[in-house]
Amino acid sequence: MYTPLEDQRVLQNLDKKMNKILNINLQKVPQHVAIIMDGNGRWAKGKGMERVFGHRNALTSIRESVEAASDIGVKAVTLYTFSTENWNRPKYEVNALMSLLVSALKNELPNFHKDNVKIGAIGDISNLPKKAQKILATVIEETKNNSKITLTFALNYGSREEIVNTIKNISKKVVNNELQIEEIDEKVINNHLYTFNLPEVDLMIRTSGEQRISNFLLWQIAYAEFYFIDVLWPDFRKNDFFDAIIEYQHRERRFGKTSEQIETPNE
Repeated sequence: MYTPLEDQRVLQNLDKKMNKILNINLQKVPQHVAIIMDGNGRWAKGKGMERVFGHRNALTSIRESVEAASDIGVKAVTLYTFSTENWNRPKYEVNALMSLLVSALKNELPNFHKDNVKIGAIGDISNLPKKAQKILATVIEETKNNSKITLTFALNYGSREEIVNTIKNISKKVVNNELQIEEIDEKVINNHLYTFNLPEVDLMIRTSGEQRISNFLLWQIAYAEFYFIDVLWPDFRKNDFFDAIIEYQHRERRFGKTSEQIETPNE
């Protein structure tokens, strides 16, 4: 039964959210936020449950993060959903993750449309189970005209593998005289990455207190700001996302320049 105390908690959380948003400069919002969703297993273990329980409870965190990003004008969010190394996990956990992916995409499709969310995927999708490939392709196709925010799932993704494939594809074009070696620059490389249609990553968030990259978007985060938080992913909420944005906005992004050059960009 819903109690007045719960009403009060909802109002308090709403007040916190509004206060956080008021502290955010909407002119300096990152265009692309990448998230390493870490801590599901530890969260479940802390509750005496199997790791899969943590993965199931992570869906709320995904929903809240995307809603928070959309609220303030972030254009793209990329989630490290399943890495190439994750196949080494116990088979029952891998199977559960794939089943969860299928059910989550099916269930969330109406919300994607309601919230104007475009879905994308990066990684070697061809090695996912056929059922997962099918629903993913369906959701990508059905949301392709949504335009408020792009949510990209990194699935069977590894950044080193992405870079190797990029080098191979560019090399083939050189061999076939479709591209000259002298023409290869950062733009050419960017255009051959999985993320060719996304803005550069401005902010990378990792939950659970771990402070490493784990083979995620190595090229794309060259100039990104990193934000590490001790909160385990299933507990990550909108206010945590807003905290990351506020911290990001307090940093000085120099891109190799000095502080004085940033303050006087015309000199």
